[in-house]
Amino acid sequence: MFDAVRLITDGRIGQRTRGKTEQGLDNFHSGLRKAMAVFTEVEASRDPYLMLLAEYVYIGQELAGSRPEEKEARSSCEAAMHDFDDAFNCLEIVEQSAMYKAVEKAHLHRAKFRYKDMPKDAFHLAYMGHRTRVRNSLRRIGFDPAEQATLELRMSAFNTAQDVYLGLQQAALSAAAI
Repeated sequence: MFDAVRLITDGRIGQRTRGKTEQGLDNFHSGLRKAMAVFTEVEASRDPYLMLLAEYVYIGQELAGSRPEEKEARSSCEAAMHDFDDAFNCLEIVEQSAMYKAVEKAHLHRAKFRYKDMPKDAFHLAYMGHRTRVRNSLRRIGFDPAEQATLELRMSAFNTAQDVYLGLQQAALSAAAI
């Protein structure tokens, strides 16, 4: 994933640099293909940790390759990384049934605090917030179709990660009830 995002970033820069446009376009599309391969593989694995890690690395590399002048985008990436830090913690806790049952009791049971009848914890909130960020980036006109496909694949992986995590929540709560 590191190489994919580096190629995407270098490609964006190359596309706007006289004499490097063609190489920039090649790098950009090569990076997108690599990112799509990684996201396809981790989504197929149905491993919430790998899906979370792939997105975390992607965002981290975007942030590392950003310019200081890109304040709003940098702030958004930083917020996503903090949210995903909390999501990693949820993955640890949901694997411990007794602990997760205690966590579940601490969550409000009103609909707006639930995700399909399970606690809307930091894992769900991280993906829900990030999905909004990614969807907002699709609002540009003249968007590169390959980049659009990559963003749509990432959002598909978000849905898969949440579905798998939902199953982990259900298993943790049913096992704790026994």
